[in-house]
Amino acid sequence: MARRRDAVVRRGLRHIGRAIAEQPGMFTLAVLASSVYGGMTVASAWVIGSITRRVLLPALATGATTTKALVLAAAAILGVAVFKIVGILGRRLFAGIMGYRLQADYRRRVTGQYLRLPLSWHQKHPTGQLLSNANSDVESAWFFVSPLPFACGALVMIAITVVVLFLTDPLLAVVGLVVFPLVFLVNFLYSQVMSPRMQRAQQLRAEVSEIAHESFDAALVVKTLGQEAAETERFAARAMELRDGLVAVGRVRGLFDPLMEALPSLGTLAVLLIGAQRVAAGTTDAGDLVSIAYLFTLLALPIRAIGWVLADLPRALAGFDRVTPVLDATGETPYGPDAAPAGTGGARLGVSDVDFAFDGSSRPTLSGVTFDVAAGSTVAVVGPTGSGKSTLAGLLVRLVDPAGGAVLLDGIDLRRLREGELSGQAAFVAQGTFLFDDTVRGNVTLGADFSDEEVWAALAVAAADGFVHALPDGLDTRVGERGATLSGGQRQRLALARAVVRRPRLLVLDDATSAVDPAVEARILDALRTSEQPTTVVVVAYRQATIALADEVVWLEQGRALARGSHEELLAEVPGYAALVRAYSQAEVTA
Repeated sequence: MARRRDAVVRRGLRHIGRAIAEQPGMFTLAVLASSVYGGMTVASAWVIGSITRRVLLPALATGATTTKALVLAAAAILGVAVFKIVGILGRRLFAGIMGYRLQADYRRRVTGQYLRLPLSWHQKHPTGQLLSNANSDVESAWFFVSPLPFACGALVMIAITVVVLFLTDPLLAVVGLVVFPLVFLVNFLYSQVMSPRMQRAQQLRAEVSEIAHESFDAALVVKTLGQEAAETERFAARAMELRDGLVAVGRVRGLFDPLMEALPSLGTLAVLLIGAQRVAAGTTDAGDLVSIAYLFTLLALPIRAIGWVLADLPRALAGFDRVTPVLDATGETPYGPDAAPAGTGGARLGVSDVDFAFDGSSRPTLSGVTFDVAAGSTVAVVGPTGSGKSTLAGLLVRLVDPAGGAVLLDGIDLRRLREGELSGQAAFVAQGTFLFDDTVRGNVTLGADFSDEEVWAALAVAAADGFVHALPDGLDTRVGERGATLSGGQRQRLALARAVVRRPRLLVLDDATSAVDPAVEARILDALRTSEQPTTVVVVAYRQATIALADEVVWLEQGRALARGSHEELLAEVPGYAALVRAYSQAEVTA
C-alpha cells in the first residue's frame, strides 16, 4: 500500500513537471504574478499591524488622531490592495492561458494520432471512447493547472511568512506553523483515497459516452425494432454506475474539504488564545498579535490552493492515463519517398499476390489475389458474402496495407508514395454513405476550392444534378445530419459526386450505387467511362445490370481470385458466379 501511495505521489509530481516543461513561459509569468499577490498579502498583514500599533492604539489611548496619519494608513492599505489585484489578475490570466494551451495542444496531438493510426487500430476502439479521450480525458488531465501557479505562489508566500513570523514572535510562529504539516498530511491522505475512485469515475464517463454515441448512431435500428426500452435500460444502468462513482468521489471530498477548511482556522484560534495570554503577560504587543493572527487568516486561501492542486491530481492522472495509450500507439501508416505517377486520365492498377488477415483471425481474408486493370477501364469485383470484396476495395485505396504482395498504381507500390499523394490520385465511395450536416455544396467540396461549375459537372456525372436543382436552395440546401432529408439513392449520388469532383484517376466503388435505380446506375457508369479522360473504375457489384457494364469481371471466392473475364464468359464457365448473379437477378425481379 505504501509503495502504491509513493507511486501516486511520484507520478503526480512528474505530471506537474510535465505541465511546467511544456508551458514554461506562461507558468513563469503566472507564478511571478502569484508571488506578487503572496508578497502583498504578507505586506497587508504587516500594514494592518503597523496601523494598529501606530494609529489605532494611540488614538484609543488619547481619543484623537491626525489627518496625516489616517491618510497614510489609507494610502498604505490602498497601495497594497492595488498590487494584490494586479497579482490576482496576472495569476488567473496566465494560468488560464497555460491550461487552455495544454488542453488545445493535447487535443491536437490526440486527433493527430487518430488521423495517423491505421483503420485496423480504429476498429479495435469504440468511437465513444475515442471521443472521451480527445475531450473529457484531455480536460481532466490538465484541470489542476488553474490553481498550480497560485499554489506555487503560496509556497513563496509561506516562506516569507515563516521568516516574518519568527522575526515577530518565535513562540507564536511555532504554534501557528503546526498547521502546515497537518494540511499536507491531510492532502496526502486525500490523494491516496481519491485516486482509485477518480480513475473509476473517469472510466465510467467514457463508457457512458460510448453507449450514448452507439445508441444515437443506431437510432434507426433502435426505433424500427422497438428497442427504445432496452437501450434506455442499458444506458441507465451505466449512468447509475457513473452516478455511484461520482457519489463516492463526493463523499471523500465532503469528508476532507471541511477538515482542510478548518485547519487554518484552528491555527488562527490557537495563535489568538496563546497570543492573548502573551499580550496580557507583556511578552508581546497587540500590534504583533494582530499582524500574526491576520496573516494566518489570509494564509487560509493559499493553503487551500495547494490542497486544490493535490486534490485535482488523482483526476488529472486518471485522465492522462487514458490519453497516454493513444499518444503511445504505434502502427501508423508508413509512407515512402515517391511522388504519384504523373498523367491524366485513368490509372493502371495492379494487384500482385495480395494476402490479408485481420488481427486475431486464424483464417486469411484474402490470399494470393492477383489481377490487373487497364487504364480507363471498368472492372467489377463479384463474390459471395464474406469473400473479401470490401477488404480488397480498402486495400486498393490503402485504407489498410496487405500482409503480403503489393497494390500498384501505374507500377508504383502504394506503400512507396508520399503522404497525401494517393488521395490526389484515387477516390473511394463506401457502402455506408456519410453526409455532414452541411449544404449540398459543402458535402461535395468538403471545403476544397472547387467552383460551382465543377460541382455541377460532378453532380451531372453522378446523376444528381436533377434532384439538386429541385431542392429549395439548390447547392445551398442543408441536407441535415447524415443527409436525413435525402433518400438513400440521393445520398449515394452526392457521395459519388464528392469523389468525382476531385477527378481521380482511380475510382473504387464498394457497392456504392445499391440504392440507385439500375437505369440511373448505368448512366453514372457510362458517364465515368465516356468522359474526355476516362477514370479507371473498380466496382464491387451484385446486380447483373451493373456487372454487364464492366469491361471485365473478377470472381472472388473464399478470399481468392478464382476467375476473371467478361460477364458472358464467367456465366458460362464458373457455376458459382452464374448461380450468384442469377440469384440476385431473381431477387430483384421478385422485389
